[in-house]
Amino acid sequence: MAVKNKIMLITYADSLGKNLSELENLLTTYFKKAIGGVHILPFFPSSADRGFAPMGYEKVDPAFGDWEDIKKLGESFYLMYDFMINHISKSSEYFKDFQKNKDKSPYKDFFIRYKDFWPKGEPTQEDVDLIYKRKPRAPYIDVEFADDTSEKVWCTFDSEQVDLNVKSEVTKKFIKDTLTNMAKRKASLIRLDAFAYATKKVGTNCFFIEPDTWELLDEVKEILEPLNVDILPEIHEHYSIQMKIAEKGHWIYDFALPMIMLHALYSGVNKNLIKWLEMSPKKQFTTLDTHDGIGVVDVKDLLTDEEVEMTREALFTKGANVKKIYNTTAYNNLDIYQINCTYYSALGNNDDAYILARAIQFFAPGIPQVYYVGLMAGENDIELLEKTKVGRNINRHYYSKEEVKENMKRPVMKRLLKLMEFRNSYGAFGGDYSITDTVSEEVLEITWEKGELKAVLKADLKTHKFKINYFDADSKEIKELT
Repeated sequence: MAVKNKIMLITYADSLGKNLSELENLLTTYFKKAIGGVHILPFFPSSADRGFAPMGYEKVDPAFGDWEDIKKLGESFYLMYDFMINHISKSSEYFKDFQKNKDKSPYKDFFIRYKDFWPKGEPTQEDVDLIYKRKPRAPYIDVEFADDTSEKVWCTFDSEQVDLNVKSEVTKKFIKDTLTNMAKRKASLIRLDAFAYATKKVGTNCFFIEPDTWELLDEVKEILEPLNVDILPEIHEHYSIQMKIAEKGHWIYDFALPMIMLHALYSGVNKNLIKWLEMSPKKQFTTLDTHDGIGVVDVKDLLTDEEVEMTREALFTKGANVKKIYNTTAYNNLDIYQINCTYYSALGNNDDAYILARAIQFFAPGIPQVYYVGLMAGENDIELLEKTKVGRNINRHYYSKEEVKENMKRPVMKRLLKLMEFRNSYGAFGGDYSITDTVSEEVLEITWEKGELKAVLKADLKTHKFKINYFDADSKEIKELT
């Protein structure tokens, strides 16, 4: 099933219901018209980071189900899978074989060995300072081999996530085999997680290196294009990098919208939001929330430093049950680039503000993605946060089937579903897009037109009230979505 211009849900395999079977049942029961696609976050056996340290891609984690469950889900929705092109689990068979057999292992070139990468076997301090990294030291782990020797191997993220040597032939074969298998398993889209870290070169910051990054994306595209599968490179950085990727014809993420939207709804001022919506590419997936936090780094130079700080401060004062301490080492979080909070709680658990945010997202250029907690208009999960002391878990509540059923009775859910169903079914969203110049800085007016079809969103950013009027092709009348 190819990518469709319909809302995509982002969810873990065990977060809406306890497994893939329950997920499929809930989506087909309650959200069949509201959801067109599903990004199932990593559902393979993994040793860390909620699936992002995969041990392999051949099978589904038995705790979630099997490929038959994926196939069933794919009968109703187009699907996106994750491929961690930068790394694989330290607990994988590939790494274990390397650890056991070292230079006799077929996977001896699967990883980036410091002795082979750096001219003198070790980086200089100058090299280390240059690297775009997540740790205050050179990115590596010490590997103890079966023969009692040890050496350093490149590791950008968690110690369980060992970087792949994407330039070696054995890794290229692994990438091709894995992507081909995913394509045969009903993937319409494959997200390349952390791809900007995958290419490394001495004398660079080892992040989004050009032209190496483009060569890697071209290799992946060459594998998947004949199989009618698209790629979505994932990167949190300055918006100009997303623009570069879009210029090359790839799908991109709009990770800037969440903070720009909050700024507009906190301040009641349309200027920055309009500017961003007018310059956004159409071939993108829009977000307000994801399994990570609300991105801050993505809006540099789109909001001024003062506006970013105002939005951050407003999030902590106007948001519901979100505190600065949740984004510190006390909650195992040092990511200054993101704020951990559900989007509903970021807007003070205010139904009107939240529904307006979604309405603007659905009228923005691109295909909207809605994270499962956002789909349920979910509040911050303080209980899970305190239980685990992991900052991101504030936005990773586990919904049982019963909880979902109960949630469907809330007025905010009824409003959200109506909005989503309209976005998925009304034909104008595949047409031309425009923003009306308004005298008032509080007003936002967005129009989509295709043939005789026309949908207009007119919103007040201060009061959070809005109207959607559309031309009904059957009755030949202009109607209001109520």
